[in-house]
Amino acid sequence: MGSFSIWHWLVVGIIILLLFGKGRFSDMMGDVAKGIKSFKKGMSEDDTPPSAPKHIEGQRAPDATPTPSAETENR
Repeated sequence: MGSFSIWHWLVVGIIILLLFGKGRFSDMMGDVAKGIKSFKKGMSEDDTPPSAPKHIEGQRAPDATPTPSAETENR
């Protein structure tokens, strides 16, 4: 009565496979692995936004002139 025998674990395993199915169980484990990888990737990424590029002396910054729209080109 103290611990389960191999037969108890075998019956429990068969019941779990019948409830979830072989494909569904492997899909769940794949989803868990993807979640863990995503979590690790998110933890390793730096939370600070990238800084704006610095102005180098002697180079001109690009002009902020608007481009002509399609309506003005058709006239």
